[in-house]
Amino acid sequence: MKVLIVGCGDLGSAIGLALVAQGHQVWGARRQPDRLPEALHPLLWDLSEEAPTLPAVDYLIYSVAADAFSEEAYEHAYVHGPKQVLAALAAQDIRPQHGFFVSSSSVYGQVEGEDVDETTPTQPEGFAGRLMLAGESVWADADFPVTSLRLTGLYGPGRERLINQVRNGRIAPENPVQYTNRIHRDDAAGVVAHLLALNIEGQSLDACYLVSDQDSAPLHEVMRWLARQLKVTPSQAVDTPLRRRGSKRCSSERLQHTGYRFLYPTFKEGYAALLGLTLDAKGEAKPSKA
Repeated sequence: MKVLIVGCGDLGSAIGLALVAQGHQVWGARRQPDRLPEALHPLLWDLSEEAPTLPAVDYLIYSVAADAFSEEAYEHAYVHGPKQVLAALAAQDIRPQHGFFVSSSSVYGQVEGEDVDETTPTQPEGFAGRLMLAGESVWADADFPVTSLRLTGLYGPGRERLINQVRNGRIAPENPVQYTNRIHRDDAAGVVAHLLALNIEGQSLDACYLVSDQDSAPLHEVMRWLARQLKVTPSQAVDTPLRRRGSKRCSSERLQHTGYRFLYPTFKEGYAALLGLTLDAKGEAKPSKA
């Protein structure tokens, strides 16, 4: 199959490589195509400019990241951008079999530890969730089916902010409890490849999936675990206002029912891999064997 990934940065490139491994031809569109992995076909496309000639693809993946955490940047990336892509596809008479929009769990406004799944009403409080939800609406109006993938906190190689905070002796307070949700970059890429493969096999996909690992853990618990592995004694509390950061427990049961199996089911497996460690039977890390 031929696949176009619009917004082929770190996550988009990981998705592309996962699809190439399945035997697909993949085009990666970005403003700096020279940074793409060699296995992907490069395509120069700045969404603020006229679209280039696009390949007649079977699948489309929109994985654009906003340039900044601002209302203007989010509107450009998640509302204006999708409209530009859909207009370009229509103008060039290209109608993919299916599309995927990399969205976010920020579309949910829960802040008090509530359970959240795909049936939970979306009531975002901030501009980020509101504009991401507006982007989902743009894709819902496409003339081909599009699945929104609501990713929780993305981590992995190059996304080690929490590890660095713990290294510096910081830790979240135990109370009030702040539930956190995350997905490793390689699992996020794996989910897209998995769902695309299901669609090729003729299985229908839902309009949206929550993409999160199997453990909505309190932030204090995650940081305390990291401190043990790093042999650091926490000395400074991190100020993370619940209303700004959110506190909810995201369920990925719908995704798991499709047959997806996580590479990193919880934060422990994921962070252990980043630290070059393996887990023992008690979920504590030990140095990986060379």
